[in-house]
Amino acid sequence: MLHILFPYIAQPHQEFHSLPIALEMARLYPGIKVHIASLTPERDSRIRSLCRLYPESSVTFDILQMPGWLRHHIRQHGQTPLGKMAVLLLNRNYFNRFQAIVVPERTSLYLRKMGVSSPRLIWTRHGAGDRAIGFTHDTRQFDFILMAGHKIEERLTRAGVLRPGHYATGIYAKFDMVRRLHAHGLPLFPNTRPTILYNPHFSPRLSSWHRSGMAILDYFAHQEKYNLIFAPHYRLFDTHRLKSNGILARYGMHPHMIIDPGSDRSVDMSYTLAADLYLGDVSSQVSEFLTKPRPCIFLNTHRVEWRGNPNYENWTLGPVVSSMDEFALTLDRAFLTHANFLDRQKEYIRDTFGFAAPEDTAAKGAKSIIDFLRLIG
Repeated sequence: MLHILFPYIAQPHQEFHSLPIALEMARLYPGIKVHIASLTPERDSRIRSLCRLYPESSVTFDILQMPGWLRHHIRQHGQTPLGKMAVLLLNRNYFNRFQAIVVPERTSLYLRKMGVSSPRLIWTRHGAGDRAIGFTHDTRQFDFILMAGHKIEERLTRAGVLRPGHYATGIYAKFDMVRRLHAHGLPLFPNTRPTILYNPHFSPRLSSWHRSGMAILDYFAHQEKYNLIFAPHYRLFDTHRLKSNGILARYGMHPHMIIDPGSDRSVDMSYTLAADLYLGDVSSQVSEFLTKPRPCIFLNTHRVEWRGNPNYENWTLGPVVSSMDEFALTLDRAFLTHANFLDRQKEYIRDTFGFAAPEDTAAKGAKSIIDFLRLIG
């Protein structure tokens, strides 16, 4: 019997990219033992809740072992690189029990250096953005890779990562679970104003937050035309959430603003589905937002020479703003000029995901993994 592990050692935003595959695998292949391993009891509870969306799937839940000092470190500081590496090392005997380990992150590649040599390592990726970090050469160390559309395939091929027979395309499992989760969604605001989603990235080298974020929030706090959802990349405030609560508290008084520095709704597409316009920089969430084409604005606060750079391909999907002086006018015009970007957005989504609108692909991902494992014996 095959024993396949789906561990979760990183932030919650990564769960949706592999968990639906685990649950479809358990449904389609009852003779295979699917294990889901969580970093903490709190994470285990969250994942069990999501698994209830798939009542026909039977899996085994495990919690990774760690000493008290490490559990305290993770509770205080989040999933830091130190914490994740320590968890991998301390649980290496557990990981070695499986025929395959399926992960959405790249940190688990360190298992190979820790003596975990038996299981096949399979990468589902997380997100479908254009940043270079998603196409690094070390991903060649995975035995099998699942990915979205041919844009991802072409860039990984150029990076020398892909091997024939060791990958599958057309898979973005998050959409499957999101459709089940939001089957009966309710409006987020009690008015009919257009809703803007501000979704800055976490990296200071790339994010608009560190240079213009507070000015963006101030602008929306003092106007009456738009609703604002501020839901940055989960990692922006990952290691200092208490501090962020103090910084952002004054904006929570405005009924036309939702301030969410990192709840479950910030990672489950609640906001990308509800918004009328996407405002951001380099986060891959713009790809998920554009499965229904809508206006976008991108903030070039670092004055990057982005044209022709494949790491900024998403900036061809809407106007790019370099200063707050031009922000308000660009925002007002974005809805009127969206038709200028509509064909490009549709083309981008087809290239990114391999399909024009979201479709179920988790079962395809599960089947491709099992076919690969059976082929190699």
